[in-house]
Amino acid sequence: MEKEKMRVVYVEPGQLARTMELTHELGEMQRAVGGDIEVYSPFDDACIVCNEEGKINGMEFNRAIYDENGEMIEAIFGPFFICDGSGEDFGSLTDEQLKRYEQKFRFPERLMQRNGRLYAIPY
Repeated sequence: MEKEKMRVVYVEPGQLARTMELTHELGEMQRAVGGDIEVYSPFDDACIVCNEEGKINGMEFNRAIYDENGEMIEAIFGPFFICDGSGEDFGSLTDEQLKRYEQKFRFPERLMQRNGRLYAIPY
């Protein structure tokens, strides 16, 4: 019996964001992020699932998260995926969400420090 899959936007350091399918199995989600998962919810309609220890275990910088004023509020280290988190379990993004989040996180970023502030610069 084939396991149900969810469509997510998958984002890896140094790579273009892309749509992929994951099963709802914890092991597969952990493999996707390279370790234990953590849920981060900066968006109204979706959540980020990332590595719980990405910042402290030496994972490579991936992308920055910005507030509505364009200020960086978080830096994600290691691979992550974006999915629907509105129910008890993670779920698929809609076609519109897939397109929006794939565009939002499309280009890799490099973390730089200047005058004591951190900046994420797309490349």
